Amino acid sequence: MTTFTVWKFDGPERADRAALVLRDAARDGLVRILDHAVVSWPVGAEHPTTTHSHEENKRGAGWGAFWGVLVGALFFVPVAGGVAGAAIGALAKSTEDVGITKQQLETIRTEVTEGSSALFIVTEEGDLDRLGERFHGMEKKLLATNLTEGEREILIETFGGA
Repeated sequence: MTTFTVWKFDGPERADRAALVLRDAARDGLVRILDHAVVSWPVGAEHPTTTHSHEENKRGAGWGAFWGVLVGALFFVPVAGGVAGAAIGALAKSTEDVGITKQQLETIRTEVTEGSSALFIVTEEGDLDRLGERFHGMEKKLLATNLTEGEREILIETFGGA
């Protein structure tokens, strides 16, 4: 099953560190990463920056476009008024096939703020217990996932965070 998750970290560099841990875990066979992106918002910056790293070349171009649309609509559209609501609504339409809801998009937009970072991950075939050990002690919060509520609870129990 393909799983989409978004994890928030306090500190603009922490999602980059988590991405390194994730890549090491993939090299050790604990998870198969289809793609991931890191959104980092340093203190004092007007907008966040995004780095994208696709693990599978055949899917990379598609995910790269997806990350661009997702991050652009979430963080570069004015916050106030109907424009933001319309952007989130349009984005929700384009992400529903991936299992991302409008509510999750709004959560990501409000939670990822100046001084924080987020790791957006698309994975398959993970050994959650062993993978969770790698992330032990990292302060993080699960913002969005396409998992069922029961699967989400297991993920939070295994990885920690809210």
